[in-house]
Amino acid sequence: MQDVLIDSADGVMTLTLNRIEKKNSFTQAMYGACADALLRAADDASVHVVVIQGHATIFSAGNDIGDFLTRGGASSQESQVFRFLRGIAAFPKPLVAAVCGPAVGVGTTMLFHCDLVYAGDNAAFSMPFVNLGLCAEAASSLLAPRLMGYHRAAEALLLGEPFTAESAMEMGLVNRIVPPSEANSLAQAQARKLAAKPLPSLIETKRLMKKGQMAEVLAQMGEEGESFGRLLQAPHAKEAFSAFLEKRKPDFAKL
Repeated sequence: MQDVLIDSADGVMTLTLNRIEKKNSFTQAMYGACADALLRAADDASVHVVVIQGHATIFSAGNDIGDFLTRGGASSQESQVFRFLRGIAAFPKPLVAAVCGPAVGVGTTMLFHCDLVYAGDNAAFSMPFVNLGLCAEAASSLLAPRLMGYHRAAEALLLGEPFTAESAMEMGLVNRIVPPSEANSLAQAQARKLAAKPLPSLIETKRLMKKGQMAEVLAQMGEEGESFGRLLQAPHAKEAFSAFLEKRKPDFAKL
C-alpha cells in the first residue's frame, strides 16, 4: 500500500497520505489500510501516539469519486470507510494531524476526532456534502455544531464553502498555524512530546475528556450513514456526480 505510508519510531506511528498525483483522494483500499493501522496501534503498547499527515500542498481531496461510485463508498456501514471512521472515533490514544492545502470532505471531518491539529497557512477546509446531494458524515453533524457553534457549522455544512486555517483556529478545530513546510515537523515534534509521557495517563485523560460522548458519536455516525446511503441513490446525488465527472455545473432545478 504505497498510497498510505506507515512508519513507527520512538512511540509514534505515522500515517502519511501518499497519493499526491490524485490529491490524496481516498480509495476503499486506503481507508482499509488506515483502519488496520489504527487497530494495530491501539493494541501495540510500543505505540503511544498516531500522526496523520499529508503533503505540504495537499492533505486530502476527500473521496476518489471513481472508486467511491464503483465500490459503494459510504453507502454500506460495513465498508472500509466506516471501519476507518469508527476506528478514528474510538481510538484510545492521542491522535495528531498535520494539514496543509485542501482538506475536503473526510479530509476535514476526520479532524473532529483528532486531539491536536496543526495547519499550514495554505490549509483550506471544506465539507461540501450538500453540494453533492449528500449529507454530513463522520458524526460531523453532531461535532461541528458543538465545536464551531451552530451558525458557523450551518454555514460550513449547508453552503459547503471552504474556510481558512485562521477561521479553523478561531473555531477551535486547529491548534496552531505554521508555514506549510513546517506543519508535518511540528506535528511530529508534538507527537514525540506525547510519546515520552506515561501511556496509561494519556489514555485515561483522553477517556475522561471524551466520557459519555462515544456512544452518541457512533450512533450519530450510524444515522448519518443510513441517510447518506439513501441520498446516494437519489436523483440529486446522481446529477451531482455526473456533473462532476463531466466537468460541468450540476443542474438541480430540473429535479
